[in-house]
Amino acid sequence: MKQHHPLYQTLLDGMARYGAEPAGAVEETLGVPVERIRRHVVLAPWWEPSMFDPACFGQAEYISPVPNAETMVWEVAPPQGEPLTFIKTHIGAPVCTDVALALGLTACEACLFIGSVGALDPAMRLGDIVVPESSVCGDGTSRYLLPGTLAQNDPFGMRACPDAALNARLIRTAERIAGEEGVGFHVARNFSIDTIFAQFSRIDEILAFGCNTVEMETAAAFRAAELAGYRMAALFSVSDNTLQNKSLMGGREAGERAYRKRVRAAVFPRILHSCFVENADS
Repeated sequence: MKQHHPLYQTLLDGMARYGAEPAGAVEETLGVPVERIRRHVVLAPWWEPSMFDPACFGQAEYISPVPNAETMVWEVAPPQGEPLTFIKTHIGAPVCTDVALALGLTACEACLFIGSVGALDPAMRLGDIVVPESSVCGDGTSRYLLPGTLAQNDPFGMRACPDAALNARLIRTAERIAGEEGVGFHVARNFSIDTIFAQFSRIDEILAFGCNTVEMETAAAFRAAELAGYRMAALFSVSDNTLQNKSLMGGREAGERAYRKRVRAAVFPRILHSCFVENADS
C-alpha cells in the first residue's frame, strides 16, 4: 500500500470537489485502465520502445486505445524478469507531471525516468550516460506541488531529489554496465527548464546554481513521485553540449549521433532491466 503525502490527498480532494472521481481521472490521464499499469514503470517524455534493440529490451505491445494517443502506453515483456509498463508523456513538465501524479493510484512502485539531457560540462560527450543526484527547479509546474497558496509558493532554485535507495541502485548499476560497455558515465546536478529556445541566454545563471546538465521535467517529476508515494530515479543520455558549441540548434557531428544511438539502443535496456531486477530482489 502506497504511503501518499498529505498534499497528494489534497489534490485528490480537489478533484472530487469539482466532480472528478480520482480513479476515473487517472484513467483519463493515462488513457488505459488503472489495472494495466505494472509495478515497474519506465517514463519517457519523447522516446519510444522502438528506439531500443528488442533483443535487449524485449517485445513491446502498444496498449493505448488509439495510435499516437496524447499519452502513449506499452507493456514490455523483457528478456528476463517481470513485465513492465512504458509510458511516453510527451515533452515538458506539465504533461509529464500529470502522468507522474496519476501513477500514485496505480500499482506502480518504482519508476525510472529516461530521456535526453543537455550537458554543461566539457567532460561529457554526446551519448554519455548521466544519472542526476538532484534537479534544481526552473519550471513553473513545481509551484503546484507545494503546500500553501500559489502566491506564496516560489520553488525556483529549490532542489528536488530522486528516491535515495533507487537512485543509489541506479548509479551502481549504470556505472558498472557503462564500464563494461566502454561508455562514459557521470553523476550530475541537473537544472529543469521550461524552454529550449530561451535557455541559451541564461546558461551562466544556470551554471551559477552549480548545475552541469539541463532538461525539462525531472524537478517536477521527482516531487510528484514523492507526493504520490512511489520511488523514482532518472537515467539520461547526453544529447548536446552547449559548452562545446554542440547544441540542439546545431554543431553535432554524425559520429557523435551514431554513438548516442548505439548507447541508447543497447546499453540503456541493460541498465533499466538490471536495476528493476535488483529492485524486485531487494
